[in-house]
Amino acid sequence: MTAPSSIAPLRDFVGAFGRLLDSAPGEPRILAEGGALLRTLVARDDWLPEAFAQPDPLRYRQFLLHADSTERFSVVSFVWGPGQATPVHDHTVWGLIGMLRGAEYSQGFVFDAEGHARPQGEAVRLDAGDVEAVSPRIGDLHRVHNAHADRVSISIHVYGANIGAVRRHTYPPEGGRKPFVSGYSNTLLPNLWDRSAEFRSSSSTPA
Repeated sequence: MTAPSSIAPLRDFVGAFGRLLDSAPGEPRILAEGGALLRTLVARDDWLPEAFAQPDPLRYRQFLLHADSTERFSVVSFVWGPGQATPVHDHTVWGLIGMLRGAEYSQGFVFDAEGHARPQGEAVRLDAGDVEAVSPRIGDLHRVHNAHADRVSISIHVYGANIGAVRRHTYPPEGGRKPFVSGYSNTLLPNLWDRSAEFRSSSSTPA
């Protein structure tokens, strides 16, 4: 990790993702081309402001980085303290997960004949630079945990809605489901649109 130098990579990503959605693609294209855009974003770790990378000692945090004005998509940073994990949960919309820092495990689940959520296959490990997709079409039920017991991990997620306002569900081991709306850990957003520092840098007069 290096100190944040410019939030421009996130601004570029948001613009490119919006243009992708403007072309009215189907979900397979969103996940393929959007996944490539996200892979480019998480290939470098010098743009996420520190305010949106801070862990909580008790639970993982979800910081909103950008929400499309018509709520077509949202971008969030998930900050995982050592060993922190989600419950088994769904999303109800498509999503892309890109690993920015550290690593995490994503364990898929399916429902058995009694309606209990059971693990399916091996957990997928995401290391920095890796990207994974979820959706009701390809698999929407999983549990995620920080792969590291001694340090913070951060993943960048893109969802096909304002995910903090979506009614979703967790699935406890005893069966059934519990509705939840996640909200966000922050009340202020990063400023993607102030280009004045870049202008000052480019217009400086050599000595």
